[in-house]
Amino acid sequence: MSSTRDPSGPDDGPDAAHQIPDGVDQATVEALGKLSEALELTEDARGSLYNFHRKTGAADLALGEAVEMLRAAGHAGIAARIERELVGRNVIEHRWTFQIVEDYDDGYYAEFRSQESKARQELAEGKRHLFEARMKEDRRTHGQRHHEARPSPDSGRGGPGPS
Repeated sequence: MSSTRDPSGPDDGPDAAHQIPDGVDQATVEALGKLSEALELTEDARGSLYNFHRKTGAADLALGEAVEMLRAAGHAGIAARIERELVGRNVIEHRWTFQIVEDYDDGYYAEFRSQESKARQELAEGKRHLFEARMKEDRRTHGQRHHEARPSPDSGRGGPGPS
């Protein structure tokens, strides 16, 4: 379903959530954009940490199976040694991976998200992605289909595409 809105009309620009508030200069928008980029990189690192957690857990379960197979194959001494020294071992001093994930989430990650949010609140009325919204305005072809400034009211928030 297409919108009846003229794509080059008065609505041709960022929605209210992405309009730069009065008094916010370009340097601030760029700094907040860099802060947002840093948060996105932290989100990616967090995903890698969860990946590490899941793969380490899966490895420990496979290790347990290997120990049982070694034992069944008549290598009880080797199986006992591996089981004693490695199965269920802390991956770093005093911690399994779930504890690392919890410490990261509750400490560094929570503080990072809090500081990024506070900076946006203090400097830009809490608005997100102002740098990207400005970039979209600069890069899109105004009036061209698939280059609309914002989703039409009947399309939801939009679909896949550049972020």
